[in-house]
Amino acid sequence: MGEFSADWLALREPVDHRSRNLSLQNQVIDFLNQSTPVVPGLMHITDLGSGTGSNLRALAPHFGAMQCWTLVDYNSNLLRAARTTLLSWADGVLDSNTPNLIGELGYCSGPVEPLVITKSMKTIAVQFRCADLLADYRSILNEPADLITAAAFFDLVAEPWLAAFCAALTKPLYTVLTYDGKETWGPPNALDADVLRAFHAHQSTNKGFGAALGPRGADRLQSLLEGKGYITACEPSPWRMDYHDRTLIEQLAMGTASAVREMGMQETSVIDQWEQTRRQASHCEIGHIDLFAYPA
Repeated sequence: MGEFSADWLALREPVDHRSRNLSLQNQVIDFLNQSTPVVPGLMHITDLGSGTGSNLRALAPHFGAMQCWTLVDYNSNLLRAARTTLLSWADGVLDSNTPNLIGELGYCSGPVEPLVITKSMKTIAVQFRCADLLADYRSILNEPADLITAAAFFDLVAEPWLAAFCAALTKPLYTVLTYDGKETWGPPNALDADVLRAFHAHQSTNKGFGAALGPRGADRLQSLLEGKGYITACEPSPWRMDYHDRTLIEQLAMGTASAVREMGMQETSVIDQWEQTRRQASHCEIGHIDLFAYPA
């Protein structure tokens, strides 16, 4: 899979959180409130490609009073960073042997110890699973859960993997911030279109699952799930950044330029010029899609 550093994930977390589509998020909350949980009195969420736990931090304050999260990532260092970050984020820490939480769903030991925290008057058990979703997704999907979540994930996967994943999915899915390929940088620059075309080519390279769907990921996910009878809803969740986000804009420009250089589709001098200009961009909008899907 593509590598993401804890520093990059921390830098993008504030804009990730404010960019989520709140209307769709409220649909998910209402759905869960009206559903019967797998374990009575306990909401269990499995987060795929969890990184440092940003999805949990965004959603847990809005979910039920008793929650159990399973954070799944192939990178054990990110899972350790998730545990450390969650301990700092929490209002309090409880004994991890708290009844009806960890252990209720059959926790499997791993490199990162589970924890139980409190936040916004919620009790949240967290277990960490180090797994490669390329091979292990079926066993993860078969485990008890009321909701499968993911963030900034489904643009990284390949068509065959996505088709197999959707075929195996039987639970509600809520995924946010899937890149849709739309970008607007300001002020306008004649090089933007060519750079974006090369960046899209890079987005379609292998990110660990085969040739990635990139900007087509959200559309294919929705189509595949509707094809198996799921009810789906999609809403936009664009990053909108201005001078308050200048550090993220700068890192985004640098990362885009680096990816474009790898493709060899543009002269290095052209990419350098674009990067220098875009590191100083006054504003930037990057398109994303949020999707909620559940069995009919």
